[in-house]
Amino acid sequence: MSGLPGLSRVDHIGFTVPDLEEAREFLVDVLGCEYMYSLGPLRDDDGTWMADHLNVNPRAVVERLHFFRCGGQAIFEVFQYSAPGQHPDVPRNSDIGGHHVALYVEDLDAAVAYLRERGVRVLGEPTASKGPSEGQRWVYFLAPWGMQFELVSYPGGKAFDRAHA
Repeated sequence: MSGLPGLSRVDHIGFTVPDLEEAREFLVDVLGCEYMYSLGPLRDDDGTWMADHLNVNPRAVVERLHFFRCGGQAIFEVFQYSAPGQHPDVPRNSDIGGHHVALYVEDLDAAVAYLRERGVRVLGEPTASKGPSEGQRWVYFLAPWGMQFELVSYPGGKAFDRAHA
């Protein structure tokens, strides 16, 4: 077998937000994640540790970061940085480095209704996938800072999985 030796799972997903407390409220109060703990600040005022280890400006400061558990599994490592030359715009999926975090839900319609009741911007209506993903429905929504999330549900499985069972 080829590939990364010992790879067994995704450990965590890290992302940067403009306001850590706003992110904490959203992740805990709206999505239902569990706040775990915080670290920081992290900085190197004289050397290049930040650039060498994190690929950021050497004078960047991780003001604080929080860890969250979501759905009993996924762990989000959420950073708030200050850095010279920091780009404040959230990348879209079409931008290089664009991304989204997909969350599985059992009842997509109930989850969408809940988000809308909480004032979360849901992008369009749920879409039914075709082809190998048939059986799946999904919809994107935005965090208060503009980051893209997705709700996905396939309680009966996807066509790909059924064909290879």
